[in-house]
Amino acid sequence: MSDQEKTLLLHQIELALDDIRPHLAVDGGDVSVVDVTDEMIVRVKWLGACESCSMSIMTMKAGVEQAVKSRLPQIRSVEAVNAVHV
Repeated sequence: MSDQEKTLLLHQIELALDDIRPHLAVDGGDVSVVDVTDEMIVRVKWLGACESCSMSIMTMKAGVEQAVKSRLPQIRSVEAVNAVHV
């Protein structure tokens, strides 16, 4: 993937995350994009209350990943670099 393609893809991912951010903000949390790999895996970082929330795994699959994949079907998965392990 070229730098230009990656920049465009990262912008599109940010737009998709904007759909879910208000729901995260209600509980004092947020998410930021760290990277997107050549394998089309989006790496994000939980912010605020989401960093220590035991529900973040469920929020990732049912909220964040769904929001991204619905707009960008070429994305294989979304993973948190600072996921809470329970």
